[in-house]
Amino acid sequence: MITPPETSEFGPSYAAYIALVPGTDIVKTVAAQGDEAAAYYVSLTEEQGGLSYAPGKWTIKQVLGHVIDTERIISYRALRIARGDQTNLPGFEQDDYVAAANSNARTMADLAAEFKAVRHATGLLLKSFPDEAWQRRGFANNTEVTVRALAYILTGHEINHRTILKERHLPR
Repeated sequence: MITPPETSEFGPSYAAYIALVPGTDIVKTVAAQGDEAAAYYVSLTEEQGGLSYAPGKWTIKQVLGHVIDTERIISYRALRIARGDQTNLPGFEQDDYVAAANSNARTMADLAAEFKAVRHATGLLLKSFPDEAWQRRGFANNTEVTVRALAYILTGHEINHRTILKERHLPR
């Protein structure tokens, strides 16, 4: 069982994401939460996918593209650190990634399928880590972080964005 990280395992800016993650076993949570999120994304229509909650804000399609990209980046960081890589892994400019991804030209069904595939791959990656890998420390964007913290961060990141979609983009 991979329990939540201690505050010494990540930078303060990630605390809010980690706090959103339910449960006490991140490997199980990633799978369950991924299924829940994929079902939500599949339920969204093409019209909804083009909505943003304010001028200049990302559309739902762009948010989902961002979630997919970020999950790939964070899981890559987890892989490298789990393997003992001590390279300071670079950050990324999320707005540049969103602009280059061209998510608005894709269908919601395609984006949802990609999210599901990426989350499945993330789950398999996390399952593959030996016990000792979870506490390994490395650096990402000049911040020391553990593999365990990265797993919680990527999960909380998706929860955060899905919550924003529900509350701001598509309030009931």
